[in-house]
Amino acid sequence: MLIVFNPIAGRRRAALLWRVLDVLVANGVRLDLMETNRAGHAEELARDAVARGLPMVVAAGGDGTIAEVANGLMGSTVALGVIPLGTANVLAHELALPFAPRAVAAALAFGRTQQIWPGLAQREGTTRLFVQMLGAGFDAHVVHTLPFPLKRMFGRGAYVMQTLRELTRYGYDPISLRLDGQDMQAASVIVSKGRLYGGHYLLAPDAQPQEPGFSVVLFEKADPGRTLMYGAALPLNRLGRAPGVRHMRASRIEFIGNYPAPVQADGDKAGFLPLTVLNAPHPIRIVVG
Repeated sequence: MLIVFNPIAGRRRAALLWRVLDVLVANGVRLDLMETNRAGHAEELARDAVARGLPMVVAAGGDGTIAEVANGLMGSTVALGVIPLGTANVLAHELALPFAPRAVAAALAFGRTQQIWPGLAQREGTTRLFVQMLGAGFDAHVVHTLPFPLKRMFGRGAYVMQTLRELTRYGYDPISLRLDGQDMQAASVIVSKGRLYGGHYLLAPDAQPQEPGFSVVLFEKADPGRTLMYGAALPLNRLGRAPGVRHMRASRIEFIGNYPAPVQADGDKAGFLPLTVLNAPHPIRIVVG
């Protein structure tokens, strides 16, 4: 198997990674370790592994690294393994993947897989795959403006700090979108493949990661006060039921208009609107234990 390691993932990265690798090697598992050194590098390494006929590629990093590796594996039968090293590790929580080093190593060695069906974000001839969620509006603005040293020092707490800093800086302009042909507006939008958001917090209980389609969470109005309320509701697992939050199902989401609202995908910067979200052409197999 190939281990694709993002060296700038969360604070636990190095110690957890080496403990997992020690267990694998001690049990006779043959592996290669390669570090990423730029955006998109994990995708390139995964695509090369497919061409070489490797049976599994393991993403050692956060949700963004997982999505990059998944991009490289799309359309193949190569399994995607995960060593969760990121800040939030939302997909690992979503699929109840192991975090303890021995359990992670055992899961990778055993190789039992589960299907997940990613989403695609298309913009001006470019395509980006996401495995957990895509956000447009305030949460994406926080991702775009978050200084990396702050994230590295404080982990998930950095997002709270940056949210407070940006409350009165963000314009809260309405976002126009079309869900399976139905036009509507919202202040912020989260297109989710999974139930969880920001770690292990429940947002979209109707989400179905294994099937095509999306749970679309619409924050119909927003301002600094409402945003504070949403932030307080998140750790209580009540964000999805907060006033002004609407849930819909859709297979195609078109963000229309020419405004440059920020976008994040799996917790990483993903450019600006407009774009279109649709189902990936194929599911991928992810190792769960």
